[in-house]
Amino acid sequence: MDRREFLGAMASIGISAGGAGVLAADRRATQLATTVLVVGGGLGGVAAALAACRAGQRVVLTEETLWIGGQSTSQAVPPDEHPWIEEAGCTRSYREFRDEIRRRFVWDFPVTAATRGASRLNPGGGWVSRVCHEPRLALSVLQSMLAPFVASGRLTLLLGHRPTGVSMRGDRIEAVQFEEVTGGRRRTVSAPWVLEATELGDLLPLAGVEHVTGAESRAQTGEPSAPEKADPLDQQAITWCFALEHHAGQDHVAGRPDDYARWRDYVPRMTPPWPGRLFAWEHSHPATLQPRTLPFDPVSESGFPNLWTYRRIRDASRFEDPKAFPSVCLVNWPQNDHWLGPLVGPGVGAELRRQREAEARALSRSLIHWLQTEAPRPDGGTGWPGLKPSAGILGTPDGFAIAPYIREARRIRARFTVTERHIATEARKAETGATSAAVRAAVFTDSVGVGAYRIDLHPSTTGRNYVDVSSLPFQIPLGSLLPQRVGNLIAAGKCLGVTHIANGCYRLHPVEWNIGEAAGALAAFCADRKLTPEAVHAGAGLTAEFQNRLRDDGFELEWNLAVRPL
Repeated sequence: MDRREFLGAMASIGISAGGAGVLAADRRATQLATTVLVVGGGLGGVAAALAACRAGQRVVLTEETLWIGGQSTSQAVPPDEHPWIEEAGCTRSYREFRDEIRRRFVWDFPVTAATRGASRLNPGGGWVSRVCHEPRLALSVLQSMLAPFVASGRLTLLLGHRPTGVSMRGDRIEAVQFEEVTGGRRRTVSAPWVLEATELGDLLPLAGVEHVTGAESRAQTGEPSAPEKADPLDQQAITWCFALEHHAGQDHVAGRPDDYARWRDYVPRMTPPWPGRLFAWEHSHPATLQPRTLPFDPVSESGFPNLWTYRRIRDASRFEDPKAFPSVCLVNWPQNDHWLGPLVGPGVGAELRRQREAEARALSRSLIHWLQTEAPRPDGGTGWPGLKPSAGILGTPDGFAIAPYIREARRIRARFTVTERHIATEARKAETGATSAAVRAAVFTDSVGVGAYRIDLHPSTTGRNYVDVSSLPFQIPLGSLLPQRVGNLIAAGKCLGVTHIANGCYRLHPVEWNIGEAAGALAAFCADRKLTPEAVHAGAGLTAEFQNRLRDDGFELEWNLAVRPL
């Protein structure tokens, strides 16, 4: 069986169909038992399932949407990565994921000879990432990575399932209850090891796991960038991304949204102040907070910077027939960040969360209309009526992402919490007395991976403007994956033990993948050795043994390149 036939076989069992239900298990079953339960199918959840399956464990992976992959797929965000990603700073399996995206693009699409021969190909040609690509491409790669385990029965994938309850015995989770998003069928999954990889840390309140939302105070954490007062409702903006094409000479202007005037005239109330209306090319520079203008020109498809090419996920020039594959811009800009209310925290229930997500979607819908009709053009005119949502490319008929882009989740009260003082350039210089050339992030002897990104917090629900702070290439400590009390829950995504500030650089694609993969490997290690995560963390010999296993699996636990502050 060749590769194409193999993928076709996987499609026949539903692995690429994207439908809800149960894959590689009895679809009628309401009670499932497994060794490792991974709740949440984003990048961290997928990486966790891969690691546990590779180690020979039986795994159930659940996902609320119909697409695995989270920020790379259902949220439609091209990878945010550090400048050394091609050489170092990620796990072997994450590198395989991004390499396979390049191979699959050339293999699946009618691209030019020059594109086929390109070194380190960037499929979409966007300048936010070295591997901008269509979400469906990432989805197909992730599905193929999971396919052998689904086919063998080692992995059961529950799509369209959200957690609704948790059964506890003392300080351990015994089972998690789920409900199908459509249809309402209920299932219960029991497992000795439970990994939390949902976008908002949804298992934590269900299981009574001690956790934090929003911002800690400066007195609590000692962080220079923390606010004076703690606020559990101080959370980063969300963004409902969408995809646009441009067809010169055509008119794709639809009806004016009912709330268009509200968003067109909206002036953010920020501290420090926003420079004017949200719908404008001028906005706050994330690092300096001074007014900055980023131009937009879908006609020339050139120039730097240009918001049209910023997160471009399809570049027409890559294709033999550019008219059949027009360029596509993924819109995740300051103009469609939504910060008018948090999604979790005290007093924020499921209905209010849905309302705020709907409002974020409405904001993006109004931004499309503004771009088509009133946005200032470089030639002095207004609007590009030839702009239209790119139907289907994000898995929806209206060009919107399946789910909103979530930057911040509930976070466990962990055995160890990473703060700005461990990773920020100026904070580390102040703590260590090191020069700019010699300064390094804190060394964690229990490291389970590495990452690098600036501390990047988008405007918040309390009216705080950007927090964008230089940081240092960092490690991921094992202690940050472990709750203080609940013994068989492991953080496998954004819910790990970091502060509101440190979250700003622990939330990106390769870091989330590393966190999840380490969590899956830890669950498998504990299952094999009949250990608890607490024992692995507390014993230096066991920690070292686990770290050796990680290295054998392609993890980098420290930075071996000459790296610089970001």
